[in-house]
Amino acid sequence: MFSSLRPALWEVFHNGYHFRSLPKDIFAGIIVGIVALPLSIAFVIASGVKPEQGLVTAFIAGFLISIFSGSRVQIGGPTGAFIIILYSIVQKYGYDGLATATLLAGVILIVMALAQLGDVIKFIPYPVTIGFTSGIALVIFSTQIPDAFGLSLSQVPAHFLPKWACYVSHLSTVNVYALGLTLVTILLIVYWPRVTHKIPGTLVAIFVTSIAAQVFHFPVETIGSRFGEIQTSLPLPHLPHIDWANLGALFSPAISIALLAGIESLLSAVVADGMTGYRHRSNAELFAQGIANIVSPLFGGIPVTGAIARTATNIKNGGHTPIAGIVHAITVLLIFLFLGKQAAHIPMAALAGILIIVAYNMSEYHLFLKLLKGPRSDILVLLCTFGLTVLVDLTVAIEAGVLMAAFLFMRRMILVTETTSIKESLMNGKPDSEDPDATSSKVIPDNVEVFEINGPFFFGAAEKFKNTLRELKEQPAVLILRLRHVPMIDATGLRALEEIIHRHHHEKTTVILSGVQTNVRKSLRDTGLIDMVGKKNIVFNIDQALMRTQQILELGD
Repeated sequence: MFSSLRPALWEVFHNGYHFRSLPKDIFAGIIVGIVALPLSIAFVIASGVKPEQGLVTAFIAGFLISIFSGSRVQIGGPTGAFIIILYSIVQKYGYDGLATATLLAGVILIVMALAQLGDVIKFIPYPVTIGFTSGIALVIFSTQIPDAFGLSLSQVPAHFLPKWACYVSHLSTVNVYALGLTLVTILLIVYWPRVTHKIPGTLVAIFVTSIAAQVFHFPVETIGSRFGEIQTSLPLPHLPHIDWANLGALFSPAISIALLAGIESLLSAVVADGMTGYRHRSNAELFAQGIANIVSPLFGGIPVTGAIARTATNIKNGGHTPIAGIVHAITVLLIFLFLGKQAAHIPMAALAGILIIVAYNMSEYHLFLKLLKGPRSDILVLLCTFGLTVLVDLTVAIEAGVLMAAFLFMRRMILVTETTSIKESLMNGKPDSEDPDATSSKVIPDNVEVFEINGPFFFGAAEKFKNTLRELKEQPAVLILRLRHVPMIDATGLRALEEIIHRHHHEKTTVILSGVQTNVRKSLRDTGLIDMVGKKNIVFNIDQALMRTQQILELGD
């Protein structure tokens, strides 16, 4: 198990680190550190906490994730995916509540890693992922309207529809200077890469708008005017105040944070694998995220995960190993310690422009529209998750989306799993002539019934199976159940099988199980059903089942 938790950094040094890669890793790390600076500030401010907490988080978590990550090039830190859930936690429970939820999420992630759930979490239904990601993007965009337009608002409603109603009613208070800075920020981020990729567009936008706001004395709100002086010293680690009365209420958001951190980090790792050709370790990645989310709140930080955009930037600038991620964290720390106070001059409108671009990139609108052309069940899951994310709560949206997807999956499995009467199929002219083990060429005695189960025999299909057998008009002497196409059986399926065997034994009918697969046979043995049926009546194929049937009919054995 522990080999699956082995970090990529260990492998890099175990296999021999090539120092010719060091200059590329250092350069990539510095670039990503510069990119992370405005994003970390923007994300934490939008989450309802102080700007310096974003820089501390980017350093602490970025460093730990690079040390323990299962991916060679993963960059970790605050991301936009957390904004709406963190903001709601801070508004309801304060920062200490957020720190407590983050600690709980870190523990949950480590438990998930130890339970080897890294590969499982990647299979959260695609419509659920797109639904809440697109919903988060819309909510992020909505939260940035006041700063983007410079609206004069004393209080902004918490919910989506009242929020927009409030914006419309205050359109007369638009600050054209703030709106201009927002537009300049968006245009620079979008078009600056045409000039050069070496200097990040977000950094250029922050620099240009900050200088312009100071030189021309624009009447716009800045980080300093809203939050005061930025503290530029690394805080000492300390446990947050845990309100035991609210601990139970914080479990639900903690689970959402853990799921988001797991999903985002593994998606980022998968993207990185596609760009580099390396293979990440999913459980090691979850373990790294768990450690980072436990340590981050000890220094006043917020939840973290793998950042897809920063990871891609790392790769595109030559980052090959976790050394680049470590350099990125150190770069953030140095900027924080020596230049952090200058962040007070950044206009809030510029941060709003950055987050609007983040929201646009997160929206995946083309994938959303593509899913709307898919199966109705997927559309239902997509719209439900999206709607609940926007109108209710992200935690509710994830839980409802996964639950709905699970029920729809079970429904599909129930439809796939069939119990068919072989005699009835032959009478209806449906011989399975292409199957070498088909019963169409076999002689089935009159007082023998053969049923075949196709698909997983789980609780959803068990009742369907029992109903099919209840339709038997006459009680046969022998009942053959073909299980060759049953890959698994759960407790409910075992119970249904036990009821059928017990009832038919009571009616003096011998039950024969044919073609039982290894996994199913083990379950039958563990629950005592093999002894109930009799070892002689567990056979490998239909030929042996018919031979055994002949013995029973002739000898009464």
